[in-house]
Formats: sequence, C-alpha cells, structure tokens
Amino acid sequence: MAKMIERATPLKRSGPGSGATDRTISDIPLKELYGPEDTAALDLERDLGKPGEYPYTRGIHPSMYRGRLWTMRQFAGFGNAKQTNERYHFLLAQGQMGLSVAFDMPTLMGYDSDAPQSLGEVGKCGVAIDSLADMEQLFDGIDMGAITTSMTINGPACIALAQYVAAAEKKGIPRRSLGGTIQADILKEYIAQKEWIFPPRPHVRIIVDMMKFCTEQMPKWNTISISGYHIREAGSTAVQELAFTLADGFAYVEAATKAGMDIDSFAPRLSFFFNSHIDFFEEICKFRAARRIYARHMREKYGAKDPRSWQLRFHTQTAGCSATAQQPLNNVARVAFEAMAAVLGGTQSLHTNSMDEVLALPSERAVEVALRTQQVLAYETNVTNVVDPLGGSYFIESLTDEMERQAEDYFRRIEEFGGCIEAIEAGFLQKEIADASYSYQRSLETQDRIIVGVNAFEREGSEKDIELLRIEPKVEMEQAKRVKSTRTNRDAAGVEKALAALKRACADSSINVMPPLIDAVNAMATEGEIVEAMVSVYGRYTETPRY
Repeated sequence: MAKMIERATPLKRSGPGSGATDRTISDIPLKELYGPEDTAALDLERDLGKPGEYPYTRGIHPSMYRGRLWTMRQFAGFGNAKQTNERYHFLLAQGQMGLSVAFDMPTLMGYDSDAPQSLGEVGKCGVAIDSLADMEQLFDGIDMGAITTSMTINGPACIALAQYVAAAEKKGIPRRSLGGTIQADILKEYIAQKEWIFPPRPHVRIIVDMMKFCTEQMPKWNTISISGYHIREAGSTAVQELAFTLADGFAYVEAATKAGMDIDSFAPRLSFFFNSHIDFFEEICKFRAARRIYARHMREKYGAKDPRSWQLRFHTQTAGCSATAQQPLNNVARVAFEAMAAVLGGTQSLHTNSMDEVLALPSERAVEVALRTQQVLAYETNVTNVVDPLGGSYFIESLTDEMERQAEDYFRRIEEFGGCIEAIEAGFLQKEIADASYSYQRSLETQDRIIVGVNAFEREGSEKDIELLRIEPKVEMEQAKRVKSTRTNRDAAGVEKALAALKRACADSSINVMPPLIDAVNAMATEGEIVEAMVSVYGRYTETPRY
C-alpha cells in the first residue's frame, strides 16, 4: 500500500527565488495589497477602452462569450491515420467543436515512417502522415468544409497544408471553403522546440509564400499561428513568452511587408498560440497585455489601418510542463485553474491537457475528462456571462502594466541585435530561456516554490493510479509497409517531374512554392521525398551551441 512520506522540515515558501510568496513565477514583485496608487498612471480610455475596441485590452469582441463561446479544440493524434480518425469521431461526438492534429516526431522532422531516423518513433507522440493517402484517411467521414482544423506542425508545415488542400479537393471541397489554422511558426523552433529543417532565412521565405497563397486562395484560413506555447514549455517565464512570441509575430509582419504584401491584406488572418500556466493572475495579465501591445504596434509602428489587423486572436493550451507524473490525478485540478485563467484572459480557442499526458498520449477516458473540464467551465461556472470581469482591479491592471513594460524592454534589447532573426542567430533568446529555466528548477530544489506531489506532499507509487495508452510496435511496421506500397503503386515519372518543378520554385524566389508543392502531393510524392528535394536547394539547419 502506498504511504505518505514524512517530512523532516516544514514548507517555507519564502526567500528570493521565483515562486516565493512575494513574487510571480516571472519574478515580478508582489505587494500584499494593491490600491489606487498602483494604477495612478492608468488612462482608462488609452489603456483599457471598451471590449471590442482599440487597444482591445478587455477583449476583441464587445460581448465576448455571451455572443459566442471559445472553440473547444482538443489536440489529438496517435498511431496511424485510421486510429486518429477514430479518436476524432469520438471527440466530435462528445461535443468538441474543432479538430487539432498532433503529428508524430518523424512527420514533424520531415522523415517518412520507413526512414532510419524514424525507428522507434512512429505514431508515438502524434499521428504518422507520410503522404496524401494518410491525410485522406485522417479525415475520412469528416466534412472538411464544415469543421475548422488546426495543425501543429512547423518545419514541414507547407507540405501538410498542401496535403490538406489536396485531400479536401479530392472530396470536392474547394480550398476557398477551408477554415482552420496551420502553426508554421519556424522562428520559435529555433528559439525553443528545435524541430527545424531548413535554415531560418529560406524558411521565412517559405512562410511568406504560404501567407501569399492563403491570402489569395484560402481567405478563411489562418496563415500562421505564432506560438509562445513551446517557448514556455522550454522553460521561459510568462514575460519572456509574451515578449518573444510577439517579437516573432512582428518579424513575420516585417518579412511579409518587405515582400510587397499590404499589411491589411494578411494581418487579419494572423493568430497566436499561448500557454496558460499555473500562476493564475500572471497568466490573465499576460493575455491582456498581449492584446494591448499587439494593437499598439500594429497601428502605430506598422501602420495597419483595418481594425481587424489590430486584434490579437489566440488559442490557448494549458501548461504541459506544469503537469506532474507524480499523483497524476492532481493534473485535473491544475488544468481547471489554468483553463479558467485562459477564459478570464479572453482566449478564442482552448485545449485542456489530459491528466495522463506527462506519462503518455491521452487515453480516451482522460481526454474526455479534459474536454468535460472545459464544458463545466463554459456552462456551469457563470464566468462567461460578464466580459473581462477582473478589469479595473488595482492588482490586475498594475500587473498588466508591468508585464507590458518588461516586454517592451525585451523588444528594445532584440532591436539592438538588428531584429528577431539576428537575435536568434546570436543565441540571445535561447540563453534567456535557459537562464529562466535554471532559476525555476533551483526554486523547486530549494522549496521556494512548492509543487504538490513533487517536492511536497509526496506519495510513493502514485503514478500507477491511472491506465495509460500504449502504442503497439506493429503500428510502426504497418505504417512503414504503407509508405513503401505508396511508392510502388504510383507514376514514378510523374513524381520525378513534380519534384523537379518544386526545386525550381525553391531556387527562384519569384515563384511561389505552394502550387508545385500541391502538384507533388497529388503525384503521391511522400513527405520525406519532398523535404529532400527542398533540402537540396536550401540545405539543412544545424544549431551552433551557445552555452
């Protein structure tokens, strides 16, 4: 029988480290009590306005959730396309509103399932998608024109988008009808997640091509989801997540306008993706500050004139890095608090992590509890009935101001490098995150910060409380056979011709890469073959160690 471990020393929650009682996780000092003097510099019209109006601090819609709830979008994918398709049908039957595709590691890195680099990884952290045949099976029986789909993929995002368009068009659904989001945020890969393929500058060119293509041919599609989630999961603070994510977003705006695009033609389709961590009020203020900073920069610095270009729309996922393997049932409570912070912060879309995700991909039971958590929040708590209910709080407004001030300080430091790409190449953002991660870990080891079940209130053997989803080894063998069969049963000359056209487009920046990519996908070229064709032009990125 499991037993409680006796503690030799009392819990202290004091001292200089992050997590102590007098500071947030981002190390922002906290007073015991806030009053009017803490918001003396606040200009209600300039800094808050009304919901649905510039600078959108209080939300991008006048009535927010009274008019429309956020989209409940559970990130899902495992094994092969058939297994994940079955999970999608289950989630939709339980009331989920949109789909969100989790790809496995070989797919994210641009390798086919039978490549040597894929050995042991196929279907383990997401679904394996090697070719158009897999993408078709993934959405079998699902009306792609009626549902919105989010795809979390960055290095080969242009290929996944081409596969999605081709799969829909084979069903008779025109690309203009497709709604959803593809992440395609390569800059945060160099900063945090490390799933890259090409070097930064040609990769940004590909993203601009995607933005042009979607602006012209897929008006309902969000062309890029600028992601702070993975920056936070890599160990950043909330302030760093806020600053680095927006800096990435502004870098894409600058790249697109430099390529000749009118800012108001593409900015309304930009979206963001944030983490919701466990420091409840800091997270709410992060979302409010993000909207205000973005609106001000887009209007004042970049000259956008369409109000839709000023509105920061974002998806939120509860913090995977806050979940614990010890006492995993506690993660249900953590997720509920984090989800409420996202809703009080005004998110447009939400994924709630399952209690078992720190140990394995979600089981059907665990993902149902996670979805039900959102539904309880939406329909039972009444937090959706008042817009920005914490607006005007001395504490909330003061903390929102401080997070904005610290983010602006980061923007100035990034500008000193010459911009975001230059700062990434210099390793500045990466080192800031590494330092923050070290500080956080130290705060756990010194118990300045308490994690229930990890460094306090431990119980031996508690990770065995729940059953886990296991991916059988045969899934990898079957998927490898499937991609080999695809190569055997296609027009080889047609594939060779399509890949040659793609290489020409990659080498000539006046040719958009998306049309030849769709041609290659329709010729049944596999993801690995397409990536290798592009690598032959751009090269493959290798990180220079900085510390």
